[in-house]
Amino acid sequence: MSTDYDVITVGGGLGGAALAKVLAEKGLCVLVVERETQFKDRIRGEWIAPWGVAESQRLGLYEILLERCARESPFLATMGMGPPRDLRVTSLQHLPALTLYHPAMQEVMLDAARGAGAEIWRGATISEVRPGAPPAVVVEREGIARELTARIVAAADGRSSAARGWGKFPISRGKTKLLGAGVLFDSMNVDADISVALFNPFVGRVAYLFPQGAGRVRAYLMWETGLDRLHGERDVTRFVERCIETGMPAESYSGALPAGPLASFEMTESWVDHPYRDGLALLGDAAGSSDPTWGQGLSQTLRDVRLLSNNLLAGEDWDRAGHAYAEARSRYFNRLTRVTDWLFDVMFARGAEADERRVRALPLLAQEPDRFPDHAISGPDLPAGEKVRQRLFGET
Repeated sequence: MSTDYDVITVGGGLGGAALAKVLAEKGLCVLVVERETQFKDRIRGEWIAPWGVAESQRLGLYEILLERCARESPFLATMGMGPPRDLRVTSLQHLPALTLYHPAMQEVMLDAARGAGAEIWRGATISEVRPGAPPAVVVEREGIARELTARIVAAADGRSSAARGWGKFPISRGKTKLLGAGVLFDSMNVDADISVALFNPFVGRVAYLFPQGAGRVRAYLMWETGLDRLHGERDVTRFVERCIETGMPAESYSGALPAGPLASFEMTESWVDHPYRDGLALLGDAAGSSDPTWGQGLSQTLRDVRLLSNNLLAGEDWDRAGHAYAEARSRYFNRLTRVTDWLFDVMFARGAEADERRVRALPLLAQEPDRFPDHAISGPDLPAGEKVRQRLFGET
C-alpha cells in the first residue's frame, strides 16, 4: 500500500511531537501538522509525575526536557500529612517529578521531532480525518487544501479532540467532578524544590503550587461546582483569596505577580473505550482525559507514545498494532480512573454517606498516610483492587 507518509500526527504538542521524534529516529516518514505558529499558555499541564518521568526516560526525552525546559521537583509536601516526601526515595520509580512551562516544552518537542527527521507543518489546519485503508487527512496550508494519506494517523488534539468526531468514536464521561483554575505567578515566596498540595475536604477544595524555578510558580485551585468560575486579570485577587481560605499560607502569595492568564476549566473525565479504528489512533487527552485534580495528563501522554510506538515498531501489521495499543491504553486508563474516583469520593463527594465515610477514613489517613493510594505518583501499574479501596475508605 503506497501512502504519502508512514505517520501523520494531528497536533504538535507533547503527544504528536514525541511520537514523531521516536518514529522518525527509526527511519519512518513522519509529518506533524500543528495549527499554532506560536504556542500559548495552556493554564495546565506543567507537572510530570515520577511514573511519567520514567516514561520520558524510556522514550529518550528526559535529558532533552531537563536541558531545555524542565527542572526536577524532588519533594512533594501534602499539607496535613507529615513532612515533605522525597519522591526520589518514596516513589516506585525512585525519580523526582518534573515541572515545566508548557509552551516552552511544546517548542522543545517540535524541535526534537524536526531534528530526528520529521517534517513539521505549522500554521496548518486539518479539516477532516477519514479512517480507512489507508487513512487520509485533509490539510489546509498557505491557502491550499491537500488530501494526504498515511499508514496510520495519530491524533493528539487534546480534550476537545475533533478527531474523536471524525473517527466516530463513542465518548464516555465520568461522574461530575470539581471545577479548576490556574495561573502562573512570578516572585512567589516558596521553596523551589518543593511542590505543595493541600486537600481540604471540609470546604470541597484542593490547591497546588508547582515551582518552576526563579520564583515562578504555577498555582492551581479546584473547587465544588456550586461556586462561580474565575477568569481574567480581574479575578486573580479572588483566586488568591480562595487559595488562602482553603488553607494555603498567605505569605506564599505575598508579592506574587501574575505572569499569565487566569482561566477555569472542567475537571470531569472523558474517554474513548478503544482509541483506535481503521488507521486512526488517539493519543493523550484525545484518547482519554483524566481528572486534572491528580495531575496525570502529561504522564499518560508519554505512556501512550511509548505504547503506540513500541507496537508500530514491532512488526508490519499496523492495524493489529493499533488495536494492541488501544487495549493496553484502556486497561491502564481504567485502572487509574478507578483509583482517582475513590480519591474523589473520600475527599470531595457530598451527602450523608460521603460524610460518614470521611469521619471513618480521614483520621486513619492522617495516622497512616500510606493508606492513600500512590497511583498519582507511582503510576497505574500499582494494584487497584478491592483491598486498596477498602483500606482507603477505612473499612479494614
